[in-house]
Amino acid sequence: MKNIKTLVAAAIIGLSLLSFTAINKNNEEPKQKVSSSKGYEVGDTAADFKLKNIDGKMVSLSDFKTAKGFIVVFTCNHCPYAKKYEDRIVALDKKYKDAGYPVIAINPNDPNVQPEDGFQQMITRAKEKGFTFPYLVDEGQKVYPQYGATKTPHVFILQKEGAKNIVKYIGAIDNNYDDPNDVSEHYVQDAMDALLSGKPVANAKTVAIGCTIKVKK
Repeated sequence: MKNIKTLVAAAIIGLSLLSFTAINKNNEEPKQKVSSSKGYEVGDTAADFKLKNIDGKMVSLSDFKTAKGFIVVFTCNHCPYAKKYEDRIVALDKKYKDAGYPVIAINPNDPNVQPEDGFQQMITRAKEKGFTFPYLVDEGQKVYPQYGATKTPHVFILQKEGAKNIVKYIGAIDNNYDDPNDVSEHYVQDAMDALLSGKPVANAKTVAIGCTIKVKK
């Protein structure tokens, strides 16, 4: 009888310890380090970065000494939306680079998740499409979260103000990814024309439409 009572008591103690452990774990979960940053908002100062270009050289915004700003585009190789916009991104670079706003393209995807977005594939794609701008790889996926990019493509227009790069526009390139001949709102173009005219950007934030960024698991 004593043995049975001893076993029952041990079982109760064991269950109590398990419950305490479970409660303790639940209490500790909110203490886990979770990033609360959602990226840049219009008016924020964008930090510089140093990323590898398809030519193997490291590129930073500070390398562009005469630039007045930048059209930073998070894009990639595989995404159907990104592919639809490639020619338009090239056109934006050709139109605004001489005005002091070059395109800087960044591939944020992890190639282990999406092999089509590997570095060698980036080189091939840039050559096929005649990219006239740097095409950088976000190794370690450290830059896109700073910006708050969520899609490919996702555009951030920066304007130099002294030593700072101020975010002036965030969002989509235009309002029709599928047909460039049926675009009724040219968001990036309108924002750029306003900045070059010394005017405020009327529509400074739009919803980026595209593929989700492929994050390392």
